[in-house]
Amino acid sequence: MVLFDRLFSLNKTLNSSSVVITIGRNQDSMDILHEESETKGRFYIEDDTGTAAEITYSKAGSDKIIIDHTQVNDKNRGEGLGKKLVDHVVEFARKQQLTVLPLCPFARSVISKDPDLQDVL
Repeated sequence: MVLFDRLFSLNKTLNSSSVVITIGRNQDSMDILHEESETKGRFYIEDDTGTAAEITYSKAGSDKIIIDHTQVNDKNRGEGLGKKLVDHVVEFARKQQLTVLPLCPFARSVISKDPDLQDVL
């Protein structure tokens, strides 16, 4: 019921150009949500107070996304949420057969340090 209430609340706040297209679970059982429009998107994690962390991207044609920003709220720093979001974007890119250009310094650093994430570059 809590998940339904959160989704209902989320859907009420979306404008008509955004659509929640997927819900996943990270290893700590926090919801990773995805909003996508025609030109951009974001993956984000919510907690009781709102958005705990998010990673945003722009679409560059039909086969590439550009990660442009990652943000974690101060109270959630040190929990690994930013890395989990980068990992999630890489999985999304693999499934959608997209390449990733990580312009965000955090995402670029995470991907450059982990060879297992570099196949989407």
